[in-house]
Amino acid sequence: MAPQKNKRRRLSATGSVNNPLKFQDQDFVMLRQKCLNNKELFVDDKFPAARRAIGSGLLPLKQVGKVVWKRPSELVNNPSLIIDGESRFDFAQGELGNCWFLAAIGAITFQKDILNQVIPDNQSFGEDYAGIFHFRFYRNKRWVDVVIDDQLPTLNGKLIFVNCKTSNEFWPALLEKAYAKVCGSYAALNGGFISDGLHDFTGGVYKNFDLTTASENLWDLMEVAVKRRAVIGCGTPPGPTPENTVLSNGIVQGHAYTVTGVTQIMAKGKLVKLVRVLNPWGEGEWKGAWSDEYDSDEILS
Repeated sequence: MAPQKNKRRRLSATGSVNNPLKFQDQDFVMLRQKCLNNKELFVDDKFPAARRAIGSGLLPLKQVGKVVWKRPSELVNNPSLIIDGESRFDFAQGELGNCWFLAAIGAITFQKDILNQVIPDNQSFGEDYAGIFHFRFYRNKRWVDVVIDDQLPTLNGKLIFVNCKTSNEFWPALLEKAYAKVCGSYAALNGGFISDGLHDFTGGVYKNFDLTTASENLWDLMEVAVKRRAVIGCGTPPGPTPENTVLSNGIVQGHAYTVTGVTQIMAKGKLVKLVRVLNPWGEGEWKGAWSDEYDSDEILS
C-alpha cells in the first residue's frame, strides 16, 4: 500500500498535474463564478488585449495599429472550444514562427490523457461561458494553471496567429494565447525547439538526437519509443537564408515536424525504413518516394 499512497501524494502535491500552481495567483473557478454572478465577460488584466501582449518585432508597424482583439462570438455565430475531439488536423500555423509549438501540439493529440491534462474539460462556450478559459503547462518543475480571457488578436476580421480549419473551433487559438501569456508575449513564441514544447506539455524528460552524429541504433530507439507511446518530434536544419525555404522534395528548411509513425516495408527485396511526419503549416508534404504522388508500382516492382 505504501507505494500507492506515495503515488497519490505525488499526484495531489502542490504543483502536481492534479493540483497545479495558480499562475499569477489567478483562480479559474473563482474568477469564472464572479463573472457569472455579475453577468459579465472576463477581462484579463494580467495579460491585457494590447500591443505588449503581442510583443515587439513580430508584425510590421503599419499592421500593429490595425490589430483588433475579438472574442470568438464576434468572429462566428456558434463558437466551440472543441468539435469532435482534438486532432492534429485541426489547425494551421498563422503569422508566427512557432512551428515548434504547433508540432508539439500535434504530437500530444495522439495521447488523449496528456492532452486532457493540458486542456481541462470543465470549460466551454455553453451554459457557464464567461469569456474565461484555462490551460496547464509544466514550467520550472511545476505544473501551472494559466487563466486567459478569450479576446484574440485579429486583422481584417481574421485570426492573426494559429487558426482552426473548422472556423468555429477555438481550442488551438486559446491554447496558443495561454502559452504566450506564460512566456510573456506572442513574440516570445517566435522561434524555438519542439523538445521545449513537448516538455512543457508533458512534464516528461526529453532527449535530442542529431542525425549527423546519432548512433546506428537510432531506428531501434524510435520503434521502441513509438511502442511505448512516447511523443516524438523532429526538425530540419536551416538553409542559407532565414526564410523557411520549401525544397523541391517538399521538405521545409529550418522547420519543425511531428513524427506520426514509423514502419518498415519490403520493396524490391530490400527492407525500407519509413518515418511519417506532419507539417504544422497544415499544407505542403513530402514529394519523393512513398509520397501520395509517387508511383507505387515503380517502388514495389
